[in-house]
Amino acid sequence: MAVRLSHVQLRLGGRRVLQDVHWRIEPGERWVLLGANGAGKTQLLKLLAGDVWPTPSPRTRRIYQWRGEVYEEPAGVKEEITYVGAERQDRYEHYEWNHRVTAVVGTGLHRSDIPLAALTRADRARIARLLRQLQIAPLAARRFLQLSYGQRRLVLLARALAWRPGLLLMDELLNGLDAANRQRVLRLIAQLSRRRMPWVLSTHRIEDVPPQATHAAILENGRLVRQGRIAQLLGPRWRRRAPAAHSAPHRRRSVPADALLMLRNAWVWLDGRAVLKRLGFTIREHECWVVHGPNGSGKSTLIRALYGDLGVASQGELRRRGIEAGVPIAEFKRRVGLVAPELQTQHPLYLNVLEVVVSGLHSSVGLDALPTAAERRRALAALRSVGAARLSGRRLRELSYGQQRRVLFARALVHRPDILLLDEPYTGLDSATRAALQQRIERAGTGGTTIIMTTHHRNEWPAHTTHELQLDGGEALYCGPRRRGR
Repeated sequence: MAVRLSHVQLRLGGRRVLQDVHWRIEPGERWVLLGANGAGKTQLLKLLAGDVWPTPSPRTRRIYQWRGEVYEEPAGVKEEITYVGAERQDRYEHYEWNHRVTAVVGTGLHRSDIPLAALTRADRARIARLLRQLQIAPLAARRFLQLSYGQRRLVLLARALAWRPGLLLMDELLNGLDAANRQRVLRLIAQLSRRRMPWVLSTHRIEDVPPQATHAAILENGRLVRQGRIAQLLGPRWRRRAPAAHSAPHRRRSVPADALLMLRNAWVWLDGRAVLKRLGFTIREHECWVVHGPNGSGKSTLIRALYGDLGVASQGELRRRGIEAGVPIAEFKRRVGLVAPELQTQHPLYLNVLEVVVSGLHSSVGLDALPTAAERRRALAALRSVGAARLSGRRLRELSYGQQRRVLFARALVHRPDILLLDEPYTGLDSATRAALQQRIERAGTGGTTIIMTTHHRNEWPAHTTHELQLDGGEALYCGPRRRGR
């Protein structure tokens, strides 16, 4: 497929998101789309996919060439374009589409959102080949919403390839992937690059740029300010690679009496499968824990269990200070700030930003009553603390993914929590936004807030990290004080 955009404009909620975009994508070209949060990358990809329509203008053109035919709108070729990204992934959580992995990938064969027809033997054979190609064949019988964030991303990539698209759009595809899964995706991209099918990958990280990329485009404030051959735009920087995965030394644990959070022989089961096994450790006031490990190791499940959304099996225990028998878990949640991908998807896009932040005072999604003047002042202060005060009057649907994440940080901090639970909090953020929020978390930690954070990236560890937990297969490979050199 070939695509040409000319004089493309896009306005959302009265705000200009894309301005006078000119872009040509030819068969065999492999593009990287770079830009900060709010630059318009996701909206540009959705516009290419035909999910978003440009603001009408006499000069605006979207031309698609496919199999000798020319289309002046994407309507005739929309089914030949597939899109993989956080927003598309979040729909599964929002609509509770919890089909088995084989069925999810099978929807790519039938080009539908949900399974509409039984899979044939040939369909299942093709799906099995795709799963093997991505080295995720053991996930075939699993339910999609049981998977880790990174595993879901790989399954949706397999679905996109089952689609056999003429154009593949990948929005921050490598976000949330550990080192092993990043390598799986990069190997697959290398295989795809032998074909004439063009692809576009948006990213914030220079180390995420695949060596097979041929072109780059840089988006700033809705404008494509530079585009062309990648070597000319980025030079040698684009060949950098992500650091190697962490090693796994011995296990260590301690159980002091004054526990803020304490686990003993903790098992967490989901749909008959043990996701966390035999965990035992204690988190005290003012400590900062980093939880790391490969996709599917149980990191997100641990955060959900600590928060109180998942229970620990009867042979173990999870104790929270001040929460005894008969005390509702809501009392604990009011002392906790949470940032997690699934929490972002739970908030309807029509919600007002200020109200989303106020909901953090009540540990709720949405509000039962209008915010008071005092609540509004606290919400504005929280937004200012994360550099997002200018977003207060807008709705979530008008924000980029990264801007929504800033709002989620403000929501987590609005009630000055005793504990921050952060599940891959910087996923989808550009370097400037990531640095600003990291500084905010550093201030919270040095101010006495206890922090438990999951991440795949070593450069995201807070400087004041005191402890680390390395998970693999739901078990602790290491649990104790931060090791030297980390």
